[in-house]
Amino acid sequence: MKVLFSGGGTLGPVTPLLAIWDVLHDAHPKATAVWVGTNTGPEKSLVEQKGMLFFTIPSGKFRRYISLMNIVDSIKVVGGFFASLRLLLDERPDVCISAGGFTSVPVHVVAWLLGIPTWIHQQDVGVSLSNRVLSPFATQITTALEVSVSQFSKKKTLWLGNPIRRDLFHGSKARAMKIFHLDPTLPIIFVTGGGTGSQRVNQLVVEAVQHLKTHAQVIHLTGRDRPQELVMRAVTHFDNYQIHQFFSDEMKDAYAVADLVISRAGFGTISEIAALGKPAILIPKPGHQEQNVRFLAKAHAVVVVDERTADGNYLAKKIRELLSNKSDMVRLGETIALLLPRAKDGDILKVFGTLVT
Repeated sequence: MKVLFSGGGTLGPVTPLLAIWDVLHDAHPKATAVWVGTNTGPEKSLVEQKGMLFFTIPSGKFRRYISLMNIVDSIKVVGGFFASLRLLLDERPDVCISAGGFTSVPVHVVAWLLGIPTWIHQQDVGVSLSNRVLSPFATQITTALEVSVSQFSKKKTLWLGNPIRRDLFHGSKARAMKIFHLDPTLPIIFVTGGGTGSQRVNQLVVEAVQHLKTHAQVIHLTGRDRPQELVMRAVTHFDNYQIHQFFSDEMKDAYAVADLVISRAGFGTISEIAALGKPAILIPKPGHQEQNVRFLAKAHAVVVVDERTADGNYLAKKIRELLSNKSDMVRLGETIALLLPRAKDGDILKVFGTLVT
């Protein structure tokens, strides 16, 4: 049995698929998997750690607005179609699975033409354009949120929850204290801007750390695709602030040791925060991430900071307020965990079983 996963560019469409593979591989140890991703995204190293062959194909971005780049990307999509045809004929997967991303479009259309079952998973509150394009071709559609089911065909859509990588539940506070050389007397903040990092989040955090000297220590995952000069300067001035460009195995330990998480609002990261029951301050990227946090903020499950109006002093103020109120921290962690239950292994296997039998 062979599974073909596709998606990349950011870790948003990658992490739930890695979680699905953990479940499938445990249940079917002889199964193999290949991955179709991007040339520039952060997914390649994570995928290859799972022992999968990694392929890339030409892919273009679908824009909802008029742009000359739509012409260029249309040519890339055609190239991606023929590359996908060649790849699927060579690899002969039994099923293709995606959680969004433009790389998946030609792969799943070709799979449909070849009669290969396809499964797409919708994470965000708003349906991604790639999943909207692919939904007519999909054999099975699953959603992270119950409310999202109504946005697809009822006949082939079900609410699954969001799959979470198992290794995240095996983080160790004690190990993290040693890895990151942390002070056990100060609260610990873990900051992540998503798989590729966020320059705006990096800027806000650098501005905030000067107001947190005696209040907390900060582990900052800056993203290897982002300029490092700003954060490097901050490291030299503040003893309780450290930066890292990319995590693989260290991610689970950073989460485990964190008293508070500050993050972008991609649904994959939100789901991980919820699964671990961590209090969080979310800084959504304007657009679909604002939709992701709206219902969470309404339920008082997270603290939301608007990057367009906030500065580092405001972010530091919000951090200090939370750290000084333990009951609020506990309530945030419990509330987000209740709102976003993780996908159950049995349900993942049930969906997969309907596709390969």
